[in-house]
Amino acid sequence: MTHTTITKTHWDVPPYLPADRSTVDFSWELARTWVDGLPGGGLNIAHEAVDRHATGDRAEHVALRWLGKHGERQDLTYAELRRRTNRFANVLGRLGAAEGDVVFVLCGRVPDLYISVLGALKARCVVSPLFSAFGPEPVRQRIEIGRGRVLVTTRTAYARKIEPQRDRLPTLEHVLLVDVPADADPPAGTLSLAALMAEASDGYTIGPTDPEQPALLHFTSGTTGTPKGAVHVHEAVVMHEATGRFALDLHPDDVFWCTADPGWVTGTSYGIIAPLSRGVTSIVDEADFDAERWYAILRDERVTVWYTAPTAVRRLMRIGGGPGAGLDHLRFVASVGEPLNPEAVTWGVEVLGLPIHDTWWQTETGGIMIANTAAAEIRPGSMGRPLPGVEAAVLRRGPGGAVVTGGEVEVLGPDVEGELALRPGWPSMFRGYLGQPERYAACFAGGWYLTGDLATVDRDGYVWFLGRADDVIKSSGHLIGPFEVESTLLEHPAVVEAGVIGLPDPLAGEVVKAFVVPARGVEPDDALRRELIGFGRSRLGAAVAPRDLAFVTELPHTRSGKIMRRLLRARELGLPIGDLSTLEGEEPA
Repeated sequence: MTHTTITKTHWDVPPYLPADRSTVDFSWELARTWVDGLPGGGLNIAHEAVDRHATGDRAEHVALRWLGKHGERQDLTYAELRRRTNRFANVLGRLGAAEGDVVFVLCGRVPDLYISVLGALKARCVVSPLFSAFGPEPVRQRIEIGRGRVLVTTRTAYARKIEPQRDRLPTLEHVLLVDVPADADPPAGTLSLAALMAEASDGYTIGPTDPEQPALLHFTSGTTGTPKGAVHVHEAVVMHEATGRFALDLHPDDVFWCTADPGWVTGTSYGIIAPLSRGVTSIVDEADFDAERWYAILRDERVTVWYTAPTAVRRLMRIGGGPGAGLDHLRFVASVGEPLNPEAVTWGVEVLGLPIHDTWWQTETGGIMIANTAAAEIRPGSMGRPLPGVEAAVLRRGPGGAVVTGGEVEVLGPDVEGELALRPGWPSMFRGYLGQPERYAACFAGGWYLTGDLATVDRDGYVWFLGRADDVIKSSGHLIGPFEVESTLLEHPAVVEAGVIGLPDPLAGEVVKAFVVPARGVEPDDALRRELIGFGRSRLGAAVAPRDLAFVTELPHTRSGKIMRRLLRARELGLPIGDLSTLEGEEPA
């Protein structure tokens, strides 16, 4: 099989990653020497991301440059970031938050979000950032599953998403509001974060932290059941440091911009931890996507490395035009979230003067695993090749395709379609699904982690994404579980049954469409359709709720009663259905 490649011309190749990765003398033991560790032993993410720079020659280097949506601007040096995160750690101590307690953060991209995440990691709490556009139900589910004790949020988010259902969150003891001034009275049942921070000391010593101690809780959706809370440990920072070098080519004097929201794993791993671990200046933009604003940020802030989503790239492509002059400093562009189409790679060359390097990883992997690096040729449409220290393969599951923990698997040859799998052992690999050991165990077979993504690997080691083995919907870089959306629609009295699928979309990758069986006596008209879409948005948030909805008299089921979502999708797209028994793993009813 042959593919188009883009040859390196004027951009630099990092000296530590030769084009022929087989010559890289790399081990995870070597990578562990790239982080300092705590003075008394152990490893803490916040120490690596903040304190080791704040006490060295980078103390006055800008760590975070925040750009407010109304024109505000604030620079936080590593020294200042240390002081503020120390204060937040002391706030948690004053509130009685203990090592291992879960701190949820639900707010937009403002400085207090980053301070809270890093300060909680200093206090050895487990941190779970939530996407600020989530509706009340996803927020409640995640706090309930995580048994959150502390929540950092805004007045509006609290009033709309927490207060009406706080009695359903018995473990939630403290709600800290980021937008209540220190001299103002917060709403009943909440505290002003500004007031608490003003009273806290800016001196703090991080306690002993085992590298295997839980640090981050990221939620990911599946096709059935509740959201899964993937647990990551402090040793994940070794992966963030290494991939900051290998995959993103971050150097200490870079100005880096990751456009992802910290409510998604990319926005935490590469919007907070990796760039700070590398000691760079990281841009934080509070505003939503706006082409003119984005081009201005790239130009005016002299961004050198840019990490964004294919959805954003496609939106820029559709709008047309370009940034004009002033991007000579931009030297590396990468993407993540969903497959990057070849046209987007060549658009980068034509408009930005640089190709866009696709990368691949998951919530469960915690860090970039496969990438088109700065050192290698790009094959547009490919996710790239496994990074040093990562062993990947395409395989077929054991006898009959059964998913049995420890079962046999067959590793497939070049250009043969199968499931992408990774050999466990990298530092940021998730250590479990919170409270769901069976679901965690089902992710492994034959000594491999099974990603659920279908792919091929060519003879040169480039990985090509084909689709999901399950029905998780990838929309604008977000993973949406159909079951979660279906369950919410079923709460409406007019709905008897609901089936949800993802449909191709030129901008978002996929959009959510729902099929609803209305209750007896209910008229399935346009008014009801609009009402149900609005109901979904009010509960789930616009990013997760259905964009479209159709009424049906019945939904297709397997013999066990499972909705055959793939059959729904095939019918909707006019695709050949073929053998129905392969659509959902068992024969239809």
